[in-house]
Amino acid sequence: MDLVRKYNVAGPRYTSYPTVPYWDDTTFDVESWKESVKVSFRESGINTGISLYIHLPFCESMCTFCGCNKRITKNHKVETPYIESVLKEFDLYLDLMEQKPRIKQIHLGGGTPTFFSPQNLKQLIDGIFKNAYRDDNVEFSFEGHPNNTTYEHLKVLHDLGFSRVCYGVQDYNLKVQKAINRVQPFENVQQATQMARDIGYSSVGHDIIYGLPFQTLEDVISTIEKTIKLKPDRIAFYSYAHVPWIKGNGQRGFKDEDLPHPTIKRAQYETGKLLLTQAGYVEVGMDHYALPDDTLAAAIHNGKLHRNFMGYNSSKTDLMIGLGVSSISDSWSGFAQNYKNIEDYKQAVDLGILPVFRGHILTEEDMIIRRHILKLMCQFSTNWTSNSDYFDEVPDVLIALKELEADGLVVLDKNGVIITEKGKPFVRNICLPFDLRLKRKKPNTQLFSMTV
Repeated sequence: MDLVRKYNVAGPRYTSYPTVPYWDDTTFDVESWKESVKVSFRESGINTGISLYIHLPFCESMCTFCGCNKRITKNHKVETPYIESVLKEFDLYLDLMEQKPRIKQIHLGGGTPTFFSPQNLKQLIDGIFKNAYRDDNVEFSFEGHPNNTTYEHLKVLHDLGFSRVCYGVQDYNLKVQKAINRVQPFENVQQATQMARDIGYSSVGHDIIYGLPFQTLEDVISTIEKTIKLKPDRIAFYSYAHVPWIKGNGQRGFKDEDLPHPTIKRAQYETGKLLLTQAGYVEVGMDHYALPDDTLAAAIHNGKLHRNFMGYNSSKTDLMIGLGVSSISDSWSGFAQNYKNIEDYKQAVDLGILPVFRGHILTEEDMIIRRHILKLMCQFSTNWTSNSDYFDEVPDVLIALKELEADGLVVLDKNGVIITEKGKPFVRNICLPFDLRLKRKKPNTQLFSMTV
């Protein structure tokens, strides 16, 4: 527990490098972003395909643990106009491509994707493929709410090529569920899981969160034991990210003192990890577990595990286009984020303008650091034996990592670093010495959640 106290600092989750607060808007404009999309598609997208993340922001009620961009409404008349805007945005990207793209991955995130009717989700996906091809090895997935994901949702999406669904479980204790305004009985999750399997989904995932308000160690144990009974193919076992300062964040349904003490939270993590590995799950990167025959587990062994704004993936495309409000796109050499307000987003696409309001074009140094952090997050090791992976601050990074080595978290040599089993829970801390932009400009206020 001394290590928990020592390393419990604010730090990024490194879904990208540079992290969003350190994007350089002074060197970014929409035209430079368009050019990076064109180059990425020409150099890799034509051959390997592209990925789409589609943000569906609507929810009927506010979950107070959620830090995602969402719009709370019970008015389902918003569905069709929003889908029309997303398809208009996709058309704007198609104009940048030399030929019809092959789509390898689609992920529907939210918000609550199953807020949308099955018919409207079909309209969305059919609209995407009016001017695009399906890759031979597609990976289509969506996030489902166990309380409102119907058989029709699952059947329609499966018929459209979706093979993976992930359900947000969080915790089964009613007191915790009420605190986060997400009440869903075990029976609902069980039914939603079984329906997906009966229809033919090859991978069903569950999201579990530790560190939630009023959550005890016993709650985590109970939730994981119930989860193991359903044997989902993938489990995301996340640390609750307490970031109430973010504008529009719903994390106001409880007080800071209602959260577990960091030592209890770490015990929740250690116990949960032990239960999952004892049940036969393979640890995948940070926070993720998969059954040995799942493609995510296989990606660990074949070196193809990838991490981006869609999370961990078993395959990679250099070009990932984010559609919808607040979505982030990645051309590998650049990032771009859409307007966070639905009205601003719709106005831009209606005018035939990409709805991008900020972004970052990576420098040569950024690209090197990005590769190192990605390797640490996916492979738990990195090295600079090749000249293309070396950067001037390597000696400083090694000095910073010496203390982590003394604590048994990493093994160092002059050419690289390997994260130990003991160090895996602290992978975010181990990435911090590589984060040159954060090192050069320390924030005056807290930007990130705590690493423990």
